[in-house]
Amino acid sequence: MRLPAAKSPYAGYRFPAEVISQAVWLYFRFPLSLRMVEEMLAAPGIAVSHETVRQWALKFGQEFANRIRRRLPSAGDKWHLDEVAIKIAGVQHWLWRAVDQNGMVLDVLVQSRRDKRAAKRLLRKLLKRQCRAPRVMITDKLPSYGAANTTLAFSRGGEEVVGGSEGNDKEPAAERTA
Repeated sequence: MRLPAAKSPYAGYRFPAEVISQAVWLYFRFPLSLRMVEEMLAAPGIAVSHETVRQWALKFGQEFANRIRRRLPSAGDKWHLDEVAIKIAGVQHWLWRAVDQNGMVLDVLVQSRRDKRAAKRLLRKLLKRQCRAPRVMITDKLPSYGAANTTLAFSRGGEEVVGGSEGNDKEPAAERTA
């Protein structure tokens, strides 16, 4: 006796699975708005509203997002942390950024302060998102990074490097265990 075939998740929709998949893939893979996806589908003659694309994204989006995330290269184990002053509406803020050795941006955070609390927030956010500590962390010798490290006291597989991003003045710090 044959078992019945599994029902397609796209069954019952007006558009074929290929159209739905393409729309959801475009929306999650590239920084496109729902209306941009609607326009891109209209180019080959597929008339679909942005609201329909939104509903498809809600129903099928998590699977596509997971698949795309799995294909992305994993972050390296050497993190470069830096901050830069920016003005937003005339008020000075700090843009904190973490990049791995391959140039992949790990995280970006905008804060109104440049202190231990802000550095700690960036590190906590990074550790939560990356699910592992870096082997090496390179900073611009801002004391806030060191203070945040000692407060968090996360364990590393190797040594921590704190110094300029040129690599001339790197000094291994003592290894801490959690």
